[in-house]
Amino acid sequence: MNSNRKYFWILTLLLAVPMLAFSAPGTPYQGGGYGGGQGAGPGGEGRREPMSPDDQLKQMTKNFNLTADQQAKIKPILVDSRKKMEDLRNDSSGDRQAMRQKMMQIRQDTNDQVRAQLDDKQKEKFDKQEKEREERMQDRRGGGPGGPGGDSQGGNPPQN
Repeated sequence: MNSNRKYFWILTLLLAVPMLAFSAPGTPYQGGGYGGGQGAGPGGEGRREPMSPDDQLKQMTKNFNLTADQQAKIKPILVDSRKKMEDLRNDSSGDRQAMRQKMMQIRQDTNDQVRAQLDDKQKEKFDKQEKEREERMQDRRGGGPGGPGGDSQGGNPPQN
């Protein structure tokens, strides 16, 4: 009887370990903008929390070699953007399309304000990273404005 119990526990462990590996959380979200290629992986792991303004600033400082003066000017921009995004997420109006448009506008405004604080070399690198981010977003949505889920103008899905 004791050996049956032993085999039961060994079998249970052998079955449980692979399940734990698949259910373990991935790397915490490092996206939220300005991070070079971090976020959901090729498997599209779903939504994760955006980076804090402090973490964004650290990432930007590393990526763009920001001066202390630039950091002091950019941090309030990131804090304000984060607050606006949180307020928008907490708004329960329910119109997802309008919410998405507002989020895109907040992001664009933030990018414009941040970009204004950068020198020409930093702007070039910033623009490149933003272009890569947009391409990754289009790939996740299925190919951009014409693809499934990528129609930023709303409308009806293609009929089969």
